This record gives sequence, structure tokens and C-alpha cells, in this order.
Amino acid sequence: MANALTSMGPRHRLGVALFLAAAGISFLLSVSLWFLGFRAEGVFVGLWVPSILAGGAFWITALRQL
Repeated sequence: MANALTSMGPRHRLGVALFLAAAGISFLLSVSLWFLGFRAEGVFVGLWVPSILAGGAFWITALRQL
């Protein structure tokens, strides 16, 4: 993966960073909600993490095809 990231331009690296940041923020929000007692909401937000990561993987794959 490191080789793929180094061959990308700054705009592509920014996109990767944004997807990872969004997934990380979603994870932290999910854990926070869970431990604050909002368990259903925590699970709901926790489901965003794999969706965001899948979207990022799709985006990276689509850019490689160009």
C-alpha cells in the first residue's frame, strides 16, 4: 500500500487521508456514544466505519482505473 500511496498525487493522498479521518472520527464517536449509555446509537454510528472504508477503497480503485 505504501508504494501505491507514494505514486499518487497530493490530491489522491488527501482523499485517502480524509476517508481514514472520517472512519476514525466515526469510530471514536461510536465508542463515546456506547460508553455514555446510548448503545443503540453507538451501534448505528459504528456501522458507518466499514461503510466509509469501503467507500474509500472504491474511490481509490476508481482513481487507479483512470
